[in-house]
Amino acid sequence: MTRRPDSAGTVPLGRGGLRVARYGFGGAPIGGLFASVHDEQAFACLTTAWDAGIRYFDTAPHYGAGTSERRIGSFLAGKPRGEWVLSTKVGRLVETDDRGPSSGHDADTTGFVGERAVRRVFDFSRDGIRRSFDASLARLGVDHIDILFLHDPDDHWRQAIDEAWPALARLRDEGAVRSVGAGMNQSAMLTRFVRETDMDVALLAGRYTLLDQQALDDLLPACLERRASVVLGGVFNSGVLADPARNVTYDYGLAPPEVIARAKQIAAICQRHGIDPPAVALQFPLAHPAITTVLVGARSSQEVVQNSRHARVPIPAQLWSELRSLDLLRIDAPTPGHDPKA
Repeated sequence: MTRRPDSAGTVPLGRGGLRVARYGFGGAPIGGLFASVHDEQAFACLTTAWDAGIRYFDTAPHYGAGTSERRIGSFLAGKPRGEWVLSTKVGRLVETDDRGPSSGHDADTTGFVGERAVRRVFDFSRDGIRRSFDASLARLGVDHIDILFLHDPDDHWRQAIDEAWPALARLRDEGAVRSVGAGMNQSAMLTRFVRETDMDVALLAGRYTLLDQQALDDLLPACLERRASVVLGGVFNSGVLADPARNVTYDYGLAPPEVIARAKQIAAICQRHGIDPPAVALQFPLAHPAITTVLVGARSSQEVVQNSRHARVPIPAQLWSELRSLDLLRIDAPTPGHDPKA
């Protein structure tokens, strides 16, 4: 099920008639992930993304305790509704923290800087899903959502499958959302969702990158079989793949020495071929036929411009071959212009 772009450069996403370009906007950084972002900077970042052709925007209540949702909703309010696609998430409720003014407590534990005093509560009950959905509608200023994901149900499988999933399916049946799915940083449970539900879209973060291709073994073949779309996030594994010499963040924490060493090996090969490492990280996943679109986070206009440029850089076949020959890329991972199963 290879998704070939149409004349407008878009591909189908989910089963609700949505179409998106091969790259979308990941809303975590403008929610203050790892660094504070003010409103003007966020709006300029979103404007640059729109001008670059981005029309799919992903966010979540978790991203800055609603900050990302409010900013994206305010920005999209000035754009024609039929021209953009919006996804958000449910299952992680944001509630007022009774401990008073923010002392940085949440930022220390969630990675989001500068947010209000809140606490996050996992709630995959039917009522929790509805409350989270209604709160997101209010923050975003919309009356429906294009794609709604369960957010990180890792430790809540039973409640997620028994209560949350029927609640999502009902919202889809009611027309309040067009497609439903789950977003996680692991592929194993996402694969269970794909095989045990009628999921439209799987959002996978960090598990199909130049550093980690484990989704080749479970999620990607399952999505091809079940005709579910895959939205991919975390292609830089939180930053280490973008610049391992200066950014040692991996999967939202400090990168282990062996990960930094591997990322530096990959970067050295890219640089020998005259290619910036982020370009290779961005383009690699889209060679797999299960991947519909890649979400790329940004917190500034400059980052958006850089990512847009990296997405268009021609990458020589020899670079991919060298990565394979040094066991830095799985032999069964397709790359642009090369399908190992062909």
